[in-house]
Amino acid sequence: MRLLLIFGVAVVALAQPRDASVEALDRAYAALRAKEYEAAVAGFRAALEGAPESALRRAAVHKDLAYTYLKIGEPVLAREQFREAMGLDGGDTQAALEYAFLCFETHEQAAARRVFDRLRRGGNATAEQAFHNIDDPLAAGIARWQGAIRMGADNFSVHYELATLAEQRDELELAATHFERAWRLLPDRRTVLVDLGRVWRAMGRNADAGAALLAASAGGEPRAAEMARELLPARFPFVNEFHAALGLDPANHELRRELGYLLLRMNRAAEAEEQFRILAQNAPEDLLSATQLGFLLYARGERLAAMPLFDRVLAGKDDELANRVRAVLRMPQVLTPRAATAAPSIDAKVMAERSLKAGYLKDALKYLEVAHEEDPGDFDIMRQLGWTNNMLHRDATAWRWFELARRSPDPTVAEDAAHGYRNLYAAQQRFRLTGWVFPLFSTRWHDLFGYGQIKEEINLGLFVRPYVSARFVGDTRQTVGVGSPQYLSESSFILAVGAATNPWHGVTVWGEAGSAISYLKGHMLPDYRGGVSATRSVHSESRKWLGEGSVDALYISRFDHDFLVYGQSRAGYNFGPVQVHWNANLTADARRQDWANFVETGPGVRVPLPQSMYVTFNALRGMYLIGNASRRSTFNDFRAGFWYAFTR
Repeated sequence: MRLLLIFGVAVVALAQPRDASVEALDRAYAALRAKEYEAAVAGFRAALEGAPESALRRAAVHKDLAYTYLKIGEPVLAREQFREAMGLDGGDTQAALEYAFLCFETHEQAAARRVFDRLRRGGNATAEQAFHNIDDPLAAGIARWQGAIRMGADNFSVHYELATLAEQRDELELAATHFERAWRLLPDRRTVLVDLGRVWRAMGRNADAGAALLAASAGGEPRAAEMARELLPARFPFVNEFHAALGLDPANHELRRELGYLLLRMNRAAEAEEQFRILAQNAPEDLLSATQLGFLLYARGERLAAMPLFDRVLAGKDDELANRVRAVLRMPQVLTPRAATAAPSIDAKVMAERSLKAGYLKDALKYLEVAHEEDPGDFDIMRQLGWTNNMLHRDATAWRWFELARRSPDPTVAEDAAHGYRNLYAAQQRFRLTGWVFPLFSTRWHDLFGYGQIKEEINLGLFVRPYVSARFVGDTRQTVGVGSPQYLSESSFILAVGAATNPWHGVTVWGEAGSAISYLKGHMLPDYRGGVSATRSVHSESRKWLGEGSVDALYISRFDHDFLVYGQSRAGYNFGPVQVHWNANLTADARRQDWANFVETGPGVRVPLPQSMYVTFNALRGMYLIGNASRRSTFNDFRAGFWYAFTR
């Protein structure tokens, strides 16, 4: 009975469907390896939204997503992913440094300074230097502006600049004092209220911060209002919060009017009337408040007190309000011609672009949808809708927008949309055809070699994908392989079936079985091969400096059942379209054959071309690790190659 129970539990466990988050992660790394970065982003986001894993594991995914964002030029989004990784793994110094540098690049110096300060206290030299690069100019600037104030300077710019530097240096009390002074000197600059609210919140003065932000959310400056609403709670403010905001900003007529209407809805007419009286006295141009106060007085029977207010509205330019007053007074209505619909004050497409640059994807999506409603024929908006939905992991919707946008008459828009369409299509298709070719000339062997493969993969929704493959390995002289390293030219077509895992952190395991057909002798021999491939790359914050490395461990039965390891690494700098780098390579084998054990190093140049192509030139100096009296222990080699790959 116990055996049956154990067997039943095992069957149920094996029958469970594969975790969707794991599949999404597999797709992400596969797309990253293929340099399909938008598809990689979608996969990483799907994996993070799926079933939770260990904190350290999720931290690694956040980091890989951050580096992918950097590849597509999204520093703000990358910064937030490094922040998540740093929060999950507090001991990850690299993630903390990346986050701090991106904070600095995206003008969040205060956050960058705090992280660098924490890391330098642990002995990190890079953080120490970065901290002083930020802190020393801030300290000097604060001292300079404080000196100007002591000498009598008292204007908006002096106080605002001093407050800004103080906030970045975490001198919050000083920042709050001078933000408030700056705003008192120039109350129309309501964005300063947002700054003041942000600093007060950081100081723990939450009530004061809420008052400043609520005051900034009303008052006529759209940018300040939008910034304040992002920091305010989602709920509607309470009456006491309105009073606190008006205590700070008593001249905020829009906020006072909103409080008056709130009090009316709460059946607190006497308090509402008090607010409207203040508005009628201090804001005579506010006809809406004058109308409301007049209605309150008229309803209470104080018609003589209401008439001056009604006269003000009737003499004004708001015809709709004037007709409402006429209706109460039983006067004839005045008909006015309907005005043409006014154009929106702020273009929705422009607002979408601003939101995208700031990293507010959901806001950008709303603006893009409005822009599409205003101009349904704008293919560029359709393209942006596709990418924005893709970044928000709404791939089905994104695919539909890409499908529409790729029909654009603008070739640039059409090509970009088609790229997004193909990325999403490839991730879902059952069969995928890939191929690559790499012809290479070597002065060491005075020969032109050719390498290539065409592979048809089958997507079964598993971690392993079966495939059929046709390889070619050959050379023009048809001599290499006779008394020379076989790995250079097998002079064969290799037909095989195999399976490969989806890439996981850049690691792929594969194996295949087939037959090698020699095009020189016509022989057909069994061919079994397999191995492990691992790749990794790092880049500087500017994306100019780079380092890449790969290790391939390969077993081939026809090489006398040998096991070969190739290690290739390069570090360099991107000069625009040309990449200059330094190579360091190692080749070794298990059978210790002299030709298969050597190191080589030297400079190289890579020139990217369109459509997944590039040209390489490398000048290498090598040394054999196992001696052989029949040849020299060192060699020179100049190699020129051409790489092309495709996916269908």
